[in-house]
Amino acid sequence: MSFPVNGYPSIEQMTHQLGSARTSNVPKQLNGVPFSEILQSKEQDRVRELRFSKHAYERLASRNIDMTDEQLIRLEEGAKRALEKGIKESLVMVDNLAFIVSITNNTVITAVGDDDSKVFTNIDGAVIV
Repeated sequence: MSFPVNGYPSIEQMTHQLGSARTSNVPKQLNGVPFSEILQSKEQDRVRELRFSKHAYERLASRNIDMTDEQLIRLEEGAKRALEKGIKESLVMVDNLAFIVSITNNTVITAVGDDDSKVFTNIDGAVIV
């Protein structure tokens, strides 16, 4: 590679050098698994990290809603199923409890018990588990 008088390579020389380096170092597979499968797996794992918003925690406390570990697992499963169907804001029913879940943000927005109003708005799907 020849350098101009000022000692720096030209833009064309750097573009050629960087362009060939980028494509040669990009792995197509990791341990024999295609990158697309790894990405899909990570997207599905993302839902397992379901969080509760401050509002949802307040609703659980004010409505005396106690969840069992089994119900929490079913709630996470419902959120995973909603993600698989492309739902963005879901009603997830677990036993006599209703949860509005932002699938996009992995966040439970609110919780409704058996004694509360049963009107739900701004959802684009429902999952009953």
